Amino acid sequence: MRIAILGFGVVGSGAYEILTHYGYDVKKILDIRQHEGLGDKLTSNFDDILNDKEITVVAEAIGGLEPAHTFVVKALKAGKHVVSSNKHLICTYYDELHRLAIENGVTIKFTSSAGGGIPWLYNLKRGTRCDEITKVMGIMNGTTNFILDAMITDSRDFDEVLKEAQALGYAEANPSADIDGLDTARKTAISSSIAFDTIIKEEDVNVFGLRNIKKADIDYIKSKLNKTVRYLGFGIKNNDTVSVFVEPTVLGYDQLEANVFKNFNMITLFGEGVGRLSFYGQGAGKYPTGNSLAQDAIDILKGDTALVYPTKEANIDNGVCKRKYYVRSTEDLPCDIIDSKEVIDGVNYILTKKIGVKDIHSIANEIFAKDKCAFFAGIEE
Repeated sequence: MRIAILGFGVVGSGAYEILTHYGYDVKKILDIRQHEGLGDKLTSNFDDILNDKEITVVAEAIGGLEPAHTFVVKALKAGKHVVSSNKHLICTYYDELHRLAIENGVTIKFTSSAGGGIPWLYNLKRGTRCDEITKVMGIMNGTTNFILDAMITDSRDFDEVLKEAQALGYAEANPSADIDGLDTARKTAISSSIAFDTIIKEEDVNVFGLRNIKKADIDYIKSKLNKTVRYLGFGIKNNDTVSVFVEPTVLGYDQLEANVFKNFNMITLFGEGVGRLSFYGQGAGKYPTGNSLAQDAIDILKGDTALVYPTKEANIDNGVCKRKYYVRSTEDLPCDIIDSKEVIDGVNYILTKKIGVKDIHSIANEIFAKDKCAFFAGIEE
């Protein structure tokens, strides 16, 4: 039983170093680039892996949808186990990949796809075996947490901190997946699918992005509410429905998430029996994520090929979950949802009454059409 790694970038190279350091046999590495020291392990032809019967575990670390999807499908059909750190792939093809694994008598593991080096999905899966998970939530994206922490701690503007995050490698040249919430939405969907034993898709998740936050928002929230802001994903079970959403979130300083700094993550499950369990650590990076990918491969090599797979579509209702909101806009909101309003230099600073998540996102779409710089944040109570 030997391993192949697809992609030798940050995560793939980290997993390779960890696996080989601890004596595990990585036979082939797929990459179109040249890498010194890999010798005949390196190939640019996926068939070299697909047709090698000694390779039983394929670790996908390419990222994106293609060619990752094509390679993973072929590996599963060839009867090879797959591990992946690719949250975009897993979220988009969650149902298909699980069905292929079942049909071909193999497993697919992806604990590194949400939480990076944090053993979040691993423990979430374990938690569902003998408890009822009612809620998952947390800081799931290190880039946005780095940006918010620097803005709050150093009183800096968003654009300046984003450039620093890009220079440090925390944010991509195109940071949309992070600051527009796509990354967190995918991780929220994957986490909620496992927590509630149902299939939740990325498009089910209501998302407010972070790119419109200004220093003025942070200052107002601190001075008027004595609170701070973090970027959170939520999955909440409501009897027979599920609410899933991603929002900048106003928090009291005594809440754990308010005290997660720099590029760290904190993800939490709430169980009826176990209560609150929070997992804290590096949510990304070469060795944290590479370690989690390697752990999945090692689990399979040691015989853990269990496959936890929900077979039912989620009944999504983002309207049943209600929260208050902080809103900053040149436009006004419907009077019946406004709890208080202050106008400063022609800009409305609004605190709303409790309103359904789906409803406020619908109203926000109308506001954004007129005020592209408006900012919305849920208030966690």
